[in-house]
Amino acid sequence: MYAVIETGGKQYRVELGSELHVELLDATPGSEVTFDRVLLVRTATSTEVGTPVVSGAKVTALVVGQERGVKTISFKYRPKARSRVTKGHRQELHLIKVTEVAVNGTSAKALWEAGAADREKVKAAAVKAAAERAQADAALAEKLKVAAPVEKSDAKAAAKPAAKSAAKPAAKSTTKPAAKKSAAKKPADAE
Repeated sequence: MYAVIETGGKQYRVELGSELHVELLDATPGSEVTFDRVLLVRTATSTEVGTPVVSGAKVTALVVGQERGVKTISFKYRPKARSRVTKGHRQELHLIKVTEVAVNGTSAKALWEAGAADREKVKAAAVKAAAERAQADAALAEKLKVAAPVEKSDAKAAAKPAAKSAAKPAAKSTTKPAAKKSAAKKPADAE
């Protein structure tokens, strides 16, 4: 279940547990805020679109904290007038966490809590299946470990690198090669 709310001249898509930044509200951190301007509500079976708002719908959120947004720069330039104006702005924002989405007696929080037993069953089944799979993989690994004989070619391949490392090549000489003479020679007749 989700809803679209309007606050601060902007629209936000919210659902149970979502966190978002909205423009500064008339609330303090730690308090609850109710949004009555709900433009759309989507449940598992239906969608209600407001004209302009959905009647009987509300969204409740907890104000987590107060922050400032990113800095925006406004720069005005008037050519040939030697006029330049630079201004910066950081919007004050509230961080909110949605705790309830309700419409006509249907509550997202109540639906979430009702489905908790089903989610626990699915989680327990997944844990059990993973444990069985791990046990089967361990048994297969033991079977392959016992059944795999060491081949002769593997023993030869392991011996080759040891022999190469024992016989290292002789050290190279440190003398530098003679510098090449220039290919352009002066002709003897040119003098």
